[in-house]
Amino acid sequence: MKTIRVPRVGGPEVMELVDAPTPKPGPGEATVRVEAAGVNFVDIYHRSGAYPREAPFGLGEEGAGVVESVGPGVTELRTGDRVAWASAAGSYATEVVLRVDQAVRIPEHVTSQQAAAVMLQGMTADYLARSTFPLAAAHACVVHAAAGGVGLLLVQMAKSAGARVIGTTSMESKAALARQAGADEVLLPADGPFAESVRALTGGRGVDVVYDSIGAATFEQSLLALRPRGMLVLFGQSSGRVPPVDLQVLAARGSLFVTRPTLRNYLATRAELLERADRVLGAVARGELAVRVHGTYPLARAADAHRDLASRATTGKLLLVT
Repeated sequence: MKTIRVPRVGGPEVMELVDAPTPKPGPGEATVRVEAAGVNFVDIYHRSGAYPREAPFGLGEEGAGVVESVGPGVTELRTGDRVAWASAAGSYATEVVLRVDQAVRIPEHVTSQQAAAVMLQGMTADYLARSTFPLAAAHACVVHAAAGGVGLLLVQMAKSAGARVIGTTSMESKAALARQAGADEVLLPADGPFAESVRALTGGRGVDVVYDSIGAATFEQSLLALRPRGMLVLFGQSSGRVPPVDLQVLAARGSLFVTRPTLRNYLATRAELLERADRVLGAVARGELAVRVHGTYPLARAADAHRDLASRATTGKLLLVT
């Protein structure tokens, strides 16, 4: 099989396409032929060393494909089943072994590319909008990077819950996509400090929650955009890590809340994985959740996919296809 290996942490150039033995499934496992693998910022964090891992290692956690074989005692899956996953290490490959409890079946009318595009980012948007800060019709929220992979899905879910959505993007072409997804207003850098614009749009009150995947570049303004007792949900750091925070600042600005959630903690059980995945994939199957794939790349061009994602010039999802 072919797989992307990282012999040492560093830039996109450290990724190598290598030959490796096709993995055999053990008890409770399945070998899956990967049809599409999702490219995510967490992969960049692993490759760069921002999230340390012992090298050498395989990249990628998310994908979709077809079961080729199952290990001893496995009854939940059969050869030929179409499955998707969000937490199987080494998914940048033509084959991957995953634990059966990591896999979910792909519904009819959902392609492998669609499934690979929404497993990690779709379930992230689901826990953000339903669990970390459960949105309802009375709420107003800010979604940073509203035309990104999570952003476009989160905007749709927030509007489905009835919330008012204020998006931020870097350029007008992205703003158009965010509006198409349902954003009520979209703020651009030319609009000035976004906290001032948010307060103007909300009659000085501020929003109930800010969903922030950018980190260092937006953190201060995100706090300023909140109403008293509002919540800043910091779920990414594409611009860098947020420096240490004086907690007295939260008191001074209205008893604010800050949380740093991760998907892993919102998929604590098999039942929770199935619930979130079924909800997201079901919405795609019914046409209620639009999936935007910005680009597809062969495995050999994984480095290009990382460069493009890091440039923040993309909209929607990037996939590696085999």
